[in-house]
Amino acid sequence: MKITVLGGGNGSYAAVVDFTEAGHEVRWWRRKIDSFGALLDTRTIHVLDHRGERAVAINPVETMAEALDGAELIVAPSPAFAQEDLADALAPHLADGQAIYLPPGSFGSFIMMRRIRDAGSKADIAIAETGTLPWLTRKQSDDTVRITTRATKLPTGVLPARNTDAAIAKIAAAFPGEILAIEDALSGALMNAGPIIHPPLIIMNAGPIEHFDKWDIHNEGTQPSIRKVHIALDNERMAVREALGYKPPHFPLDDHYTTGDWMYGNLAHEKLVDSGDWHESLNLTTHRYMSEDIAVGLALLVSVADWAGVRAPMATGLLAIASAINGKDFRASGRTLENLGLAGLDRNALQTLLRDGI
Repeated sequence: MKITVLGGGNGSYAAVVDFTEAGHEVRWWRRKIDSFGALLDTRTIHVLDHRGERAVAINPVETMAEALDGAELIVAPSPAFAQEDLADALAPHLADGQAIYLPPGSFGSFIMMRRIRDAGSKADIAIAETGTLPWLTRKQSDDTVRITTRATKLPTGVLPARNTDAAIAKIAAAFPGEILAIEDALSGALMNAGPIIHPPLIIMNAGPIEHFDKWDIHNEGTQPSIRKVHIALDNERMAVREALGYKPPHFPLDDHYTTGDWMYGNLAHEKLVDSGDWHESLNLTTHRYMSEDIAVGLALLVSVADWAGVRAPMATGLLAIASAINGKDFRASGRTLENLGLAGLDRNALQTLLRDGI
């Protein structure tokens, strides 16, 4: 299959490696071709995983037109705050039948689809999103990536939902045995684990994060009291899903730490801690855990809970504390149904939008 990978973050590196090694024809695009640096000359990434170290050939391309020509699947593991600009770059080059995959998306499927339509594209495409990045991974350098573990289950919702079967077939070809089709893109957004895992970990560890040069929020920072907050916050997420009529499995975060029957499968948390790659310096105002998981994902959860009439005091409180840390009101400025122009829709109108698209 012809797959295009967009972006230069940890997930993009891992995607290029895995898709290439699986035998797909992979093209890799970044906003600026010189961002590839020495990779333009070597055209090789070094990967470290459970199989050891090896070199993987890559195919960087300069233009979006070249990247998308004939592509069946477009994978964009980019930050949520980059989705609008990415949609603008994609819009002129999209063709009928293409699927875009956001792992995860924080309802970026809606934002990107609206932006693509506003740019004049009428291509019959699908934009899908899932609950987590399919890899626990970190770049070790500009040409080396370590993949600690890979997802085993990726619950995936599609916008428009009427295109689910066709889109899921393409995504499943890239992630064989991992994709679980769910109701729609909002269901996919409400599977996003980042806004559940990271807000308690960075807010309740704010002291040591700011005191020490490096801190592992997943090791030293994941203590019993913080786990209790995780569970309470995740219970609110699942209550919102149930109120909207979304069916289980809801992938409770507690399974990540206990049974192992979660999106990353068995012993994922232990592998993450053992790697040492998450013992890192964190800036509480600029890190993606704040700028994406809280300002985007948690703000969305709070707004959907309000719209659905579900009490969410834990989510609301964490969002308020994060707002104080940043000196911004994320409930007012974040990715909310109000700011997306959807808060005035009733449930039937929202379901129609999710089914039929824009």
